[in-house]
Amino acid sequence: MKQKSLRFRQVHLDFHTGPEIPAIGARFEKRQFQEALQVGHVDSITCFSSGHHGWSYHPTDMGKMHPNLTFDLLAAQMEACREIDVRVPVYLTAGVDNVAAEAHPEWREVGPDGAFQGWTTSPIKPGFKTLCFNTPYLDYLVAKIEEAVTRYPEADGIFLDIIHQGQCCCESCLARMQERGLDPADEADRLTNANEVLLEYFKRSTAACKVNDADMPVFHNSGHVTPGNRSILNYFSHLELESLPTGGWGYDHFPFSAKYVANLGLDFLGMTGKFHTTWGEFGGYKHPNALRYECAAMLAFGSKCSVGDQLPPSGQADLSTYRVIGAAYAEVEEKEPWCREVTSVADIGLLSSAANHLNDPAYVGSRESRADTGASRVLLEGHYLFDVLDEESEISGYRLIILPDDIAVNGALKSRLDSYLAEGGKLLLSGSSGVGPDGEPLFDIGGTLGGQSPYSPDFFRPIESLQPELIDTPIVAYLPSTRLTVTTGESIGDVYDPYFNRSWDHFCSHQHTPYQPEPSGYSAGVRNGNIVYLAHPMFTIYYAYGAVAYRAYISSVIDLLLGTDRRLVTTLPSAARVSLMDQPSKDRSILHLLYATKSTRGAAMQMTGGNNQNSGARDTQPIEVIEELLPLHNVDVTLRIPDVASATLEPGGRSVELERVEDGVRIHIDQFTCHEMIVLNRG
Repeated sequence: MKQKSLRFRQVHLDFHTGPEIPAIGARFEKRQFQEALQVGHVDSITCFSSGHHGWSYHPTDMGKMHPNLTFDLLAAQMEACREIDVRVPVYLTAGVDNVAAEAHPEWREVGPDGAFQGWTTSPIKPGFKTLCFNTPYLDYLVAKIEEAVTRYPEADGIFLDIIHQGQCCCESCLARMQERGLDPADEADRLTNANEVLLEYFKRSTAACKVNDADMPVFHNSGHVTPGNRSILNYFSHLELESLPTGGWGYDHFPFSAKYVANLGLDFLGMTGKFHTTWGEFGGYKHPNALRYECAAMLAFGSKCSVGDQLPPSGQADLSTYRVIGAAYAEVEEKEPWCREVTSVADIGLLSSAANHLNDPAYVGSRESRADTGASRVLLEGHYLFDVLDEESEISGYRLIILPDDIAVNGALKSRLDSYLAEGGKLLLSGSSGVGPDGEPLFDIGGTLGGQSPYSPDFFRPIESLQPELIDTPIVAYLPSTRLTVTTGESIGDVYDPYFNRSWDHFCSHQHTPYQPEPSGYSAGVRNGNIVYLAHPMFTIYYAYGAVAYRAYISSVIDLLLGTDRRLVTTLPSAARVSLMDQPSKDRSILHLLYATKSTRGAAMQMTGGNNQNSGARDTQPIEVIEELLPLHNVDVTLRIPDVASATLEPGGRSVELERVEDGVRIHIDQFTCHEMIVLNRG
C-alpha cells in the first residue's frame, strides 16, 4: 500500500523542453542530483514523465520521447532518489500538449469566437496549445498515464497538470451539446457542457492512474482550488495549493486557500516557487528569506511545503537553487514535529463568495473573489482566528459567521443559518448578502431595505464607538450602498449623500462630489441582537482601495459582535500573521507568529514590441519582494484558552512565562524574527 501522508519538504521540478534543445539530460549525474537534494533538505521531488511541449522523458510506446534524449531520464532520477530516501511523484502534462495538438489540430479546444485556445491563439507566436478533453485526445492521455504507472509502479503519486475545460466549441463539443439539448450559443449551456466533459476527464484519468494500484496517490492541478467545488474531490488523494506570491497569486492567496482546504479531510501542501517571477524563469532567484517566510506560512496554516524549481535541459541540477531552498527547508525539518496532524482553531467562519457563485459565469475561471479576498485581508490583518467555508461546511462551532457582500442565500442555507442563530450564533452580512429576490432582508436585521442608492460614491459616518482613530467625519465609500431604514434595530452609522453624481455637465473637484452636511436619513448599518448588516459592500471596497479606515471600521463591527468570544488578541502589527493550531495527539496547541517586510519592486513595463521586438520576456508588473527579515519586539498575545499549563518556544524548548488572566493567559515575546512557534501544553 502506498503511504498517503505527504512529506513536508517537496520540490516540484518543472521540465518543459522544446524539440530544438540539444543533449537533453546529457549532464545528469546521479551523485550530483543527490547532492542537490541533500543541500536543499528535500525529501520528495516531482519528476517528469511528459511536459507541456508534449515530449516524454523516457522510452514510450504511447507518446513521443524527446528527440534529443538518449536514455530513460525519469528512471535515472527515481533511482537516485530511492538511494537517499526521497520520494518521487511523477508528473504528466494533461491540459496542454503541443506534440498532440500539432499532430491532431482537431483535438484542440476552440473558443466561441472560433479561435484555437491556449497560451497563445496565434500560429506564429510561441506558447502551449490547449486540448479538449471531449475528443480522442482523452484516449491518448489515458493511454500515456497507464503506460507511465505500469513502467514506474514505484512512483509515489501522479501529478496531472493544467486541468481545465473551457467553453469549447470544437466539432466534438458542438455535437455533444446538440445531442444533450444544450445550446452552444448560450454561455450557461457551454459551461454545463464543459463541467460534464471535465467530470468525465476526472473519472477516466483517475482510473488510469490506479489501473495497477488502487492506492496510487493522484492530484489534478488547476492552479487554484476553487471553494465549493467538492464534487471532484473523490478523484484526489491530496491537494497541492499552487500559490506563487511573486507569480501573480500574491501573498494573501495562500492563507485563504489553506483556511478553506484545511477542513476538507485531505492532506495538503502549499506550492510556492524559487523564482523571482513565476514558472519558466531560468536564472531567476527569490531571496532565501522570502522562501523562509513562505514555508513558515505554510506550516503556520497547517500545510506541508513544496517549492517549484525548473531543471535545466542538460539535466544537471542547479546547486544555487538548492542552497536557496535549503535555507528554508532546514528550518522546516526542525519544525516538523509540531506541525503534524494539526487542526485549525477558529472563532469566525467566512462563507466564501466564490463557493456561493460556483457556477456563475461571472465568477468561473477567476483565481479569487474580490469579496473573499477583501474579507480575508481584513481578518488576516486584524489577527482573527478564522476558517473559510462553503455551503456544505459545518457551521455550528463558530462564534461568528460572515457572509461577505454578495452571498445569495437559498432555502437550505437559510435553514442552516436560522438554526445556527437559534443556538446563539452571530451573523455579519454586508451589501446584497442575505437579501432576497424581492430586495428585502431574509434575516431579522432590524430594518428595511429600499434598493440601491442612486449615488456613487456616497459617504458613511459610524457611531462614535466604531469610528476609526481620529476620524469623526463621513468617510467616502466607492461602491453604492443599499438604502437601509432602521426599524427595530440599532443604527451603527449614517449615510451622507453627495450633492450630485459627477457628470459632464456638473462636477466638483478632481474626483467626486463632496457630501452634504446633513445625513441622508438612511443608515450605514444596523445591529439587531446577534446580527449586524452593513449597507455597503465593505469587503469589496477594502479589496479595491485598502484604506486603513475601512479595515478599522469593519474590525470594530466584528469586535462588537464577537465581544468576549474572541479568543485571541495581540499587539502584532497588521503586516504580521497569526494562527492557532491544535495538535490533539500531543495534547497541545501551537501558536504561530509570522512577520516579514514586503517591498514593492519593479514596475509595469512593456517587454515586447518596439526596441524589445524579439524579447522572450513577458511584460512586467510590480512584484512584492521579501529581502530583509526584521525582528519584531515586545509582542503580547492574550489567549482565552483556560487549560494552558505551560508554554515553550520551539524548536529549542525555551520556557515562556505565562501571565494568568481571566479565562486564559497572556504571553509576552521579547523578540522574534520571521516565525515563532509557541507550544501551549495542556494541563
